[in-house]
Amino acid sequence: MELKRNQPLARDAMAYVLAGGRGSRLKELTDRRAKPAVYFGGKTRIIDFALSNALNSGIRRLGVATQYKAHSLIRHLQRGWNFLRPERNESFDILPASQRVSETQWYEGTADAVYQNIDIIEAYGPEYMVILAGDHIYKMDYELMLRQHVDAGADVTVGCLEVPRMEATGFGVMHVDKKDNIISFIEKPADPPGIPDKPDYALASMGIYVFKTKFLMEQLRRDANEPESSRDFGKDIIPYIVQHGKAVAHRFAKSCVRSSMEGEAYWRDVGTVDAYWEANIDLTDVTPELDLYDRDWPIWTYSELTPPAKFVHDEDGRRGSAISSLVSGDCIVSGASLKRSLIFTGARINSFSTLEDVVMLPACYVGRNARLKRVVIDHGVKIPEGLVVGEDPVLDAKRFRVSEKGICLITQDMINRLEL
Repeated sequence: MELKRNQPLARDAMAYVLAGGRGSRLKELTDRRAKPAVYFGGKTRIIDFALSNALNSGIRRLGVATQYKAHSLIRHLQRGWNFLRPERNESFDILPASQRVSETQWYEGTADAVYQNIDIIEAYGPEYMVILAGDHIYKMDYELMLRQHVDAGADVTVGCLEVPRMEATGFGVMHVDKKDNIISFIEKPADPPGIPDKPDYALASMGIYVFKTKFLMEQLRRDANEPESSRDFGKDIIPYIVQHGKAVAHRFAKSCVRSSMEGEAYWRDVGTVDAYWEANIDLTDVTPELDLYDRDWPIWTYSELTPPAKFVHDEDGRRGSAISSLVSGDCIVSGASLKRSLIFTGARINSFSTLEDVVMLPACYVGRNARLKRVVIDHGVKIPEGLVVGEDPVLDAKRFRVSEKGICLITQDMINRLEL
């Protein structure tokens, strides 16, 4: 056993990603897909960040619990994450809510999504469980969190962000002592408690938990027998352990992975149209806060075989060009100009069109003479010739979904309803 302790704890861990949520604040972007399956950053999907973090941390047993409109998520996972091999003690399980415990029961909460698959987890025999939310953008080394968990002798370790105190009112907040032991867990407090060493900041839960597997299973079985429980980690499991056991906070800054190009600890919940647009457009900066080009901590995804991006025509007013933009493979920019835009795979953008501050999901088509500004365009949308969006807020609001900050979300259904 002494020998074993010298190897990374991640080898004895299983990462379990909770990816069943809809993400309704993303509006029509989640009408046909779960939030973790929403595209991000030109090539990836949101869930790829949690899974890549686990893989890069050395964890080789991965499970993903799915529920809401899971088809595109499951298809992505099958295509992009099917390289783990059981003969190397690796595993990758997609775990839909399949009524395995009861023929009528879907996953009732985050804890229930683990409880219903206890037999599968126990068959692998991991010593530790790392429970992850599948809908955030960040880079983190879970080995460091596992190490803190073991060194502290904790029953549960909770990943936490340091956020300005009054910005923490929408989170579950940890009230901690000077050693980061959690005294109480408060869901969405009106007056969040400060951190002892930083009173103007609060510790907000990231939805990341580390347990010893045996202890977690005991807690899940206990909770399943509580008739009043909502079967949720944040509402039931964690508060119970805080009261009856040892719960410790792990600060994200300690395990955040940064390249030489990244200054601040980067974490984003891209759960609204505005936050989603901003996080994608930020990637077009000369030195973005999130470095997708860091080869030391790659973000793995399903990568299609595509021809290179292509820019054609070179006349005044009809020049294929892109300034401060990310353009993916299989895109043809034909006599159109892009500025500060992020274009996913397979776009066709035609002559005399201008795009500025545009996030365009895969397989979109833009007709000639279109002018688009501050928009998010859903997968497969065909923008008709001459369409102007982003110049007349009143007209935009009648035709498209307009966010609080004035970002237009365009879907094919909205285009079909236009009277051109």
